[in-house]
Amino acid sequence: MSKRDYYEILGVSKSATADEIKKAYRKVAMQFHPDRNPGDKQAEEKFKEAAESYEILSDADKKAKYDRFGHQAFGPGTGGGAGGFSGGGMNMNDIFSQFGDIFGDEGFGGFFGGGGGRARSSRATGQRGSNLRIKLKLSFEEIANGVNKQVKVKKHVPCTSCGGNGAKDKNSVQTCGTCNGSGQVKRVTNTFLGQMQTVNTCPTCQGEGNTITAKCTSCKGEGRMFGDETISIDIPAGVQDGMQLSMSGKGNTGERGGSPGDLIIMIEEEPHESLHRDGLNVAYDLYITIPDAVFGTSVEVPTIDGRAKIKIPPGTQSGKIFRLKGKGFPEVQGYAKGDQLINVNIWTPQHVSDEEKAALEKMQLSENFKPKPVKGEKSFFDRVKEAFR
Repeated sequence: MSKRDYYEILGVSKSATADEIKKAYRKVAMQFHPDRNPGDKQAEEKFKEAAESYEILSDADKKAKYDRFGHQAFGPGTGGGAGGFSGGGMNMNDIFSQFGDIFGDEGFGGFFGGGGGRARSSRATGQRGSNLRIKLKLSFEEIANGVNKQVKVKKHVPCTSCGGNGAKDKNSVQTCGTCNGSGQVKRVTNTFLGQMQTVNTCPTCQGEGNTITAKCTSCKGEGRMFGDETISIDIPAGVQDGMQLSMSGKGNTGERGGSPGDLIIMIEEEPHESLHRDGLNVAYDLYITIPDAVFGTSVEVPTIDGRAKIKIPPGTQSGKIFRLKGKGFPEVQGYAKGDQLINVNIWTPQHVSDEEKAALEKMQLSENFKPKPVKGEKSFFDRVKEAFR
Protein backbone atom coordinates (compact mmCIF):
# COMPACT_ATOMS: atom_id res chain seq x y z
CA MET A 1 0.00 0.00 0.00
CA SER A 2 1.45 3.34 -1.05
CA LYS A 3 1.97 6.02 1.55
CA ARG A 4 0.12 9.33 1.49
CA ASP A 5 2.01 12.51 0.77
CA TYR A 6 3.20 14.21 3.98
CA TYR A 7 2.15 17.64 2.74
CA GLU A 8 -1.31 16.30 1.91
CA ILE A 9 -1.67 14.77 5.39
CA LEU A 10 -1.00 18.13 7.07
CA GLY A 11 -2.85 20.12 4.39
CA VAL A 12 0.05 22.42 3.49
CA SER A 13 1.98 23.21 0.32
CA LYS A 14 5.67 22.50 -0.32
CA SER A 15 6.39 26.20 0.11
CA ALA A 16 4.88 26.28 3.62
CA THR A 17 7.02 27.89 6.33
CA ALA A 18 8.09 26.10 9.52
CA ASP A 19 5.42 27.98 11.50
CA GLU A 20 2.71 27.04 8.98
CA ILE A 21 3.72 23.38 9.17
CA LYS A 22 3.68 23.50 12.97
CA LYS A 23 0.21 25.10 13.07
CA ALA A 24 -1.12 22.61 10.53
CA TYR A 25 0.22 19.68 12.55
CA ARG A 26 -1.34 21.04 15.75
CA LYS A 27 -4.71 21.33 14.01
CA VAL A 28 -4.66 17.78 12.61
CA ALA A 29 -3.34 16.27 15.86
CA MET A 30 -6.07 18.06 17.85
CA GLN A 31 -8.70 16.63 15.49
CA PHE A 32 -7.55 13.01 15.79
CA HIS A 33 -6.15 13.04 19.34
CA PRO A 34 -6.99 9.82 21.29
CA ASP A 35 -8.61 11.84 24.10
CA ARG A 36 -11.15 13.18 21.61
CA ASN A 37 -11.60 9.84 19.85
CA PRO A 38 -11.46 7.15 22.57
CA GLY A 39 -11.28 3.65 21.15
CA ASP A 40 -11.20 4.89 17.53
CA LYS A 41 -8.33 2.97 15.87
CA GLN A 42 -8.71 4.87 12.59
CA ALA A 43 -8.33 8.22 14.37
CA GLU A 44 -5.31 6.86 16.26
CA GLU A 45 -3.63 5.87 12.96
CA LYS A 46 -4.29 9.33 11.52
CA PHE A 47 -2.87 10.86 14.69
CA LYS A 48 0.33 8.80 14.24
CA GLU A 49 0.37 9.59 10.51
CA ALA A 50 0.28 13.32 11.26
CA ALA A 51 3.12 12.95 13.79
CA GLU A 52 5.23 11.07 11.25
CA SER A 53 4.61 13.81 8.68
CA TYR A 54 5.57 16.52 11.15
CA GLU A 55 8.71 14.62 12.20
CA ILE A 56 9.95 14.76 8.59
CA LEU A 57 8.72 18.20 7.50
CA SER A 58 9.82 19.99 10.69
CA ASP A 59 13.43 18.86 10.21
CA ALA A 60 15.21 20.87 7.49
CA ASP A 61 17.51 18.01 6.42
CA LYS A 62 14.78 15.37 6.36
CA LYS A 63 12.42 17.75 4.53
CA ALA A 64 15.06 18.43 1.84
CA LYS A 65 15.57 14.69 1.31
CA TYR A 66 11.81 14.09 1.18
CA ASP A 67 11.32 16.91 -1.34
CA ARG A 68 13.98 15.34 -3.56
CA PHE A 69 13.35 11.60 -3.20
CA GLY A 70 9.91 11.29 -1.58
CA HIS A 71 9.25 8.37 0.77
CA GLN A 72 12.09 6.42 -0.84
CA ALA A 73 14.56 8.81 0.83
CA PHE A 74 13.88 6.93 4.07
CA GLY A 75 13.66 3.49 2.55
CA PRO A 76 10.78 1.12 1.90
CA GLY A 77 8.55 0.42 4.85
CA THR A 78 8.66 3.91 6.31
CA GLY A 79 5.35 3.28 7.96
CA GLY A 80 5.91 -0.40 8.56
CA GLY A 81 6.28 -0.28 12.33
CA ALA A 82 9.35 -0.64 14.47
CA GLY A 83 12.47 -1.13 12.49
CA GLY A 84 11.20 0.82 9.48
CA PHE A 85 12.88 3.96 8.24
CA SER A 86 12.42 7.39 9.76
CA GLY A 87 8.94 7.91 11.17
CA GLY A 88 7.80 4.29 10.99
CA GLY A 89 8.80 3.28 14.51
CA MET A 90 6.88 6.00 16.36
CA ASN A 91 4.51 5.03 19.13
CA MET A 92 2.28 7.16 21.37
CA ASN A 93 5.01 7.69 23.96
CA ASP A 94 7.40 8.91 21.23
CA ILE A 95 4.81 11.36 19.95
CA PHE A 96 3.88 12.75 23.35
CA SER A 97 7.49 13.08 24.51
CA GLN A 98 8.83 14.62 21.28
CA PHE A 99 6.01 16.93 20.20
CA GLY A 100 4.03 17.63 23.36
CA ASP A 101 5.53 21.11 23.69
CA ILE A 102 3.62 22.21 20.59
CA PHE A 103 0.41 22.12 22.65
CA GLY A 104 1.67 24.16 25.59
CA ASP A 105 2.76 23.35 29.11
CA GLU A 106 0.00 20.82 29.72
CA GLY A 107 1.01 18.65 26.78
CA PHE A 108 -1.52 17.22 24.34
CA GLY A 109 -3.92 16.07 27.02
CA GLY A 110 -4.27 19.46 28.67
CA PHE A 111 -6.75 20.59 26.02
CA PHE A 112 -9.24 17.82 26.65
CA GLY A 113 -11.30 16.42 29.46
CA GLY A 114 -10.43 13.33 31.50
CA GLY A 115 -7.93 12.57 34.18
CA GLY A 116 -5.25 10.00 34.88
CA GLY A 117 -4.86 8.60 31.39
CA ARG A 118 -4.15 12.03 29.97
CA ALA A 119 -1.56 12.93 32.60
CA ARG A 120 0.21 9.63 32.06
CA SER A 121 0.49 10.35 28.30
CA SER A 122 2.45 13.55 28.85
CA ARG A 123 4.68 11.98 31.50
CA ALA A 124 8.37 11.74 30.70
CA THR A 125 9.75 8.24 30.13
CA GLY A 126 13.47 8.73 30.64
CA GLN A 127 16.11 10.35 28.48
CA ARG A 128 16.01 9.68 24.74
CA GLY A 129 18.91 7.69 23.34
CA SER A 130 21.44 9.21 20.95
CA ASN A 131 21.60 8.57 17.21
CA LEU A 132 24.10 6.12 15.72
CA ARG A 133 25.91 6.49 12.39
CA ILE A 134 27.30 3.64 10.31
CA LYS A 135 28.77 3.33 6.81
CA LEU A 136 27.48 0.62 4.52
CA LYS A 137 29.48 -0.44 1.44
CA LEU A 138 27.46 -1.66 -1.54
CA SER A 139 28.48 -3.19 -4.85
CA PHE A 140 27.08 -2.01 -8.19
CA GLU A 141 24.90 -5.14 -8.31
CA GLU A 142 23.43 -4.44 -4.84
CA ILE A 143 22.74 -0.80 -5.70
CA ALA A 144 21.08 -1.71 -9.00
CA ASN A 145 18.76 -4.33 -7.53
CA GLY A 146 18.30 -3.25 -3.92
CA VAL A 147 19.44 -5.47 -1.08
CA ASN A 148 18.72 -6.53 2.48
CA LYS A 149 21.74 -6.31 4.78
CA GLN A 150 22.07 -7.88 8.22
CA VAL A 151 24.39 -5.57 10.15
CA LYS A 152 25.69 -6.16 13.69
CA VAL A 153 25.86 -2.84 15.56
CA LYS A 154 27.53 -2.15 18.92
CA LYS A 155 25.31 0.18 20.93
CA HIS A 156 23.35 0.73 24.13
CA VAL A 157 20.67 -1.95 24.50
CA PRO A 158 18.02 -2.43 27.25
CA CYS A 159 19.39 -3.94 30.45
CA THR A 160 18.40 -7.61 30.62
CA SER A 161 18.41 -7.61 34.44
CA CYS A 162 15.94 -4.79 35.09
CA GLY A 163 14.14 -4.68 31.74
CA GLY A 164 15.22 -1.09 31.20
CA ASN A 165 13.68 0.66 34.23
CA GLY A 166 16.97 0.92 36.17
CA ALA A 167 15.54 -0.61 39.38
CA LYS A 168 16.97 -3.53 41.35
CA ASP A 169 13.55 -5.22 41.49
CA LYS A 170 9.87 -4.32 41.22
CA ASN A 171 9.73 -3.40 44.90
CA SER A 172 12.39 -0.74 44.27
CA VAL A 173 10.02 1.28 42.07
CA GLN A 174 7.65 3.54 43.96
CA THR A 175 5.07 6.05 42.83
CA CYS A 176 6.40 9.56 43.25
CA GLY A 177 4.89 11.14 46.34
CA THR A 178 5.21 14.68 44.99
CA CYS A 179 3.14 14.27 41.81
CA ASN A 180 1.31 11.03 42.68
CA GLY A 181 2.59 9.38 39.52
CA SER A 182 1.46 12.01 37.02
CA GLY A 183 4.95 13.39 36.36
CA GLN A 184 3.59 16.92 36.69
CA VAL A 185 2.90 19.38 39.45
CA LYS A 186 0.22 22.02 39.20
CA ARG A 187 0.23 25.35 40.95
CA VAL A 188 -2.63 27.80 41.22
CA THR A 189 -1.88 31.48 41.83
CA ASN A 190 -4.24 34.38 42.35
CA THR A 191 -3.77 37.38 40.06
CA PHE A 192 -5.81 40.50 39.37
CA LEU A 193 -7.21 38.59 36.37
CA GLY A 194 -8.31 35.72 38.60
CA GLN A 195 -6.81 32.32 39.32
CA MET A 196 -4.12 31.05 36.95
CA GLN A 197 -2.91 27.48 36.80
CA THR A 198 0.58 26.46 35.67
CA VAL A 199 1.81 22.93 35.04
CA ASN A 200 5.49 21.99 35.34
CA THR A 201 7.59 18.84 35.30
CA CYS A 202 7.80 17.24 38.71
CA PRO A 203 11.19 18.18 40.28
CA THR A 204 11.34 14.98 42.36
CA CYS A 205 10.96 12.32 39.64
CA GLN A 206 11.91 14.54 36.65
CA GLY A 207 8.57 13.79 35.04
CA GLU A 208 8.84 9.98 35.18
CA GLY A 209 6.04 9.52 37.74
CA ASN A 210 8.02 7.16 39.96
CA THR A 211 11.21 7.02 41.97
CA ILE A 212 13.78 4.23 42.39
CA THR A 213 14.86 3.32 45.90
CA ALA A 214 17.50 0.75 44.86
CA LYS A 215 19.34 0.82 41.51
CA CYS A 216 19.92 -2.20 39.30
CA THR A 217 23.41 -3.57 39.98
CA SER A 218 23.99 -4.53 36.32
CA CYS A 219 23.34 -1.16 34.68
CA LYS A 220 23.84 1.11 37.74
CA GLY A 221 20.33 2.50 37.34
CA GLU A 222 20.64 3.58 33.68
CA GLY A 223 18.35 0.86 32.39
CA ARG A 224 20.74 0.07 29.54
CA MET A 225 24.13 -1.47 28.84
CA PHE A 226 26.51 -1.92 25.91
CA GLY A 227 25.76 -4.85 23.66
CA ASP A 228 25.30 -6.01 20.07
CA GLU A 229 22.19 -5.94 17.95
CA THR A 230 21.81 -7.41 14.47
CA ILE A 231 19.68 -5.04 12.43
CA SER A 232 17.97 -5.90 9.16
CA ILE A 233 18.34 -3.01 6.71
CA ASP A 234 16.40 -2.86 3.44
CA ILE A 235 18.29 -0.73 0.93
CA PRO A 236 16.17 0.52 -1.99
CA ALA A 237 17.52 0.16 -5.52
CA GLY A 238 19.29 3.17 -7.03
CA VAL A 239 20.87 4.75 -3.94
CA GLN A 240 24.00 6.81 -4.53
CA ASP A 241 27.34 7.28 -2.82
CA GLY A 242 26.97 9.69 0.10
CA MET A 243 23.21 9.27 0.45
CA GLN A 244 22.00 8.86 4.03
CA LEU A 245 19.11 6.67 5.17
CA SER A 246 17.53 6.86 8.61
CA MET A 247 16.00 4.01 10.62
CA SER A 248 13.80 5.30 13.40
CA GLY A 249 14.26 3.74 16.81
CA LYS A 250 17.33 1.68 15.90
CA GLY A 251 19.93 3.91 17.59
CA ASN A 252 21.07 3.83 21.22
CA THR A 253 18.49 2.80 23.79
CA GLY A 254 17.46 5.68 26.06
CA GLU A 255 18.06 5.82 29.79
CA ARG A 256 15.39 4.32 32.09
CA GLY A 257 12.90 3.49 29.37
CA GLY A 258 13.54 6.57 27.23
CA SER A 259 12.80 6.24 23.52
CA PRO A 260 15.73 5.03 21.39
CA GLY A 261 17.61 7.24 18.95
CA ASP A 262 17.82 6.69 15.20
CA LEU A 263 20.29 4.74 13.10
CA ILE A 264 21.82 6.83 10.29
CA ILE A 265 23.20 4.76 7.39
CA MET A 266 25.63 6.42 4.98
CA ILE A 267 25.92 4.70 1.61
CA GLU A 268 29.36 4.00 0.12
CA GLU A 269 29.76 2.63 -3.41
CA GLU A 270 32.41 -0.03 -3.91
CA PRO A 271 34.35 0.66 -7.13
CA HIS A 272 33.63 -1.73 -9.99
CA GLU A 273 36.63 -3.32 -11.68
CA SER A 274 35.61 -2.14 -15.16
CA LEU A 275 32.45 0.00 -14.99
CA HIS A 276 32.09 3.63 -13.96
CA ARG A 277 28.95 5.36 -12.71
CA ASP A 278 27.66 8.67 -14.04
CA GLY A 279 24.31 9.41 -12.41
CA LEU A 280 21.90 6.74 -13.63
CA ASN A 281 24.19 5.76 -16.52
CA VAL A 282 27.10 3.31 -16.54
CA ALA A 283 30.19 3.85 -18.71
CA TYR A 284 32.57 1.24 -20.09
CA ASP A 285 35.75 1.68 -22.17
CA LEU A 286 36.00 -0.99 -24.89
CA TYR A 287 39.34 -1.60 -26.62
CA ILE A 288 39.39 -3.30 -30.02
CA THR A 289 42.20 -4.07 -32.49
CA ILE A 290 42.76 -2.32 -35.81
CA PRO A 291 41.58 -5.39 -37.80
CA ASP A 292 38.41 -5.61 -35.67
CA ALA A 293 37.71 -1.95 -36.38
CA VAL A 294 38.27 -2.49 -40.12
CA PHE A 295 36.39 -5.79 -40.59
CA GLY A 296 33.88 -5.56 -37.73
CA THR A 297 33.39 -8.10 -34.96
CA SER A 298 31.17 -9.23 -32.07
CA VAL A 299 32.40 -8.79 -28.51
CA GLU A 300 31.12 -9.41 -25.00
CA VAL A 301 31.13 -6.52 -22.54
CA PRO A 302 30.54 -6.58 -18.77
CA THR A 303 27.31 -5.08 -17.40
CA ILE A 304 25.98 -4.63 -13.88
CA ASP A 305 24.07 -7.92 -14.04
CA GLY A 306 26.35 -10.08 -16.20
CA ARG A 307 27.69 -9.87 -19.74
CA ALA A 308 26.14 -8.71 -23.00
CA LYS A 309 27.19 -9.26 -26.62
CA ILE A 310 27.39 -6.28 -28.96
CA LYS A 311 28.14 -6.05 -32.68
CA ILE A 312 30.95 -3.79 -33.91
CA PRO A 313 30.20 -2.84 -37.55
CA PRO A 314 33.03 -2.64 -40.14
CA GLY A 315 34.78 0.73 -40.27
CA THR A 316 34.02 1.66 -36.65
CA GLN A 317 35.95 4.76 -35.60
CA SER A 318 37.70 5.28 -32.26
CA GLY A 319 35.42 7.33 -30.02
CA LYS A 320 32.21 5.72 -31.26
CA ILE A 321 29.71 5.33 -28.39
CA PHE A 322 27.26 2.43 -28.29
CA ARG A 323 24.27 2.42 -25.95
CA LEU A 324 22.74 -0.54 -24.11
CA LYS A 325 19.26 0.64 -23.23
CA GLY A 326 18.16 0.10 -19.63
CA LYS A 327 21.46 -1.40 -18.47
CA GLY A 328 22.17 1.43 -16.00
CA PHE A 329 20.85 2.19 -12.50
CA PRO A 330 17.18 2.69 -11.57
CA GLU A 331 15.92 5.96 -10.13
CA VAL A 332 15.44 5.85 -6.36
CA GLN A 333 11.93 7.19 -6.71
CA GLY A 334 10.23 6.77 -10.05
CA TYR A 335 10.43 4.50 -13.04
CA ALA A 336 13.40 5.93 -14.96
CA LYS A 337 16.42 3.74 -15.61
CA GLY A 338 19.83 4.65 -16.98
CA ASP A 339 21.74 3.09 -19.87
CA GLN A 340 25.18 1.59 -20.35
CA LEU A 341 27.40 3.66 -22.64
CA ILE A 342 30.25 1.86 -24.39
CA ASN A 343 33.10 4.03 -25.63
CA VAL A 344 35.13 2.37 -28.40
CA ASN A 345 38.92 2.78 -28.34
CA ILE A 346 41.14 1.33 -31.07
CA TRP A 347 44.13 -0.26 -29.40
CA THR A 348 47.50 0.52 -30.96
CA PRO A 349 50.25 -2.09 -30.38
CA GLN A 350 53.43 -0.81 -28.73
CA HIS A 351 55.76 -3.36 -30.32
CA VAL A 352 55.57 -5.04 -33.75
CA SER A 353 57.68 -7.66 -35.55
CA ASP A 354 59.62 -6.92 -38.75
CA GLU A 355 56.98 -8.76 -40.78
CA GLU A 356 54.16 -6.76 -39.15
CA LYS A 357 56.10 -3.53 -39.64
CA ALA A 358 56.50 -4.22 -43.37
CA ALA A 359 52.77 -4.95 -43.72
CA LEU A 360 51.87 -1.77 -41.86
CA GLU A 361 54.23 0.33 -43.99
CA LYS A 362 52.59 -1.11 -47.10
CA MET A 363 49.13 -0.24 -45.76
CA GLN A 364 50.33 3.23 -44.87
CA LEU A 365 50.86 3.93 -48.58
CA SER A 366 47.30 2.93 -49.44
CA GLU A 367 44.72 5.67 -49.83
CA ASN A 368 42.26 3.57 -47.78
CA PHE A 369 44.48 3.91 -44.69
CA LYS A 370 44.88 7.68 -44.88
CA PRO A 371 42.60 9.53 -42.41
CA LYS A 372 39.70 11.35 -44.04
CA PRO A 373 36.75 13.16 -42.52
CA VAL A 374 33.68 10.93 -42.57
CA LYS A 375 30.70 12.57 -44.24
CA GLY A 376 28.06 13.45 -41.67
CA GLU A 377 30.29 12.37 -38.76
CA LYS A 378 29.57 14.36 -35.59
CA SER A 379 32.28 15.92 -33.47
CA PHE A 380 33.46 14.25 -30.26
CA PHE A 381 31.61 16.74 -28.06
CA ASP A 382 28.40 16.32 -30.05
CA ARG A 383 28.63 12.53 -29.66
CA VAL A 384 29.12 12.82 -25.89
CA LYS A 385 26.18 15.22 -25.54
CA GLU A 386 23.98 12.93 -27.59
CA ALA A 387 25.02 9.85 -25.61
CA PHE A 388 24.21 11.43 -22.25
CA ARG A 389 20.83 12.87 -23.18
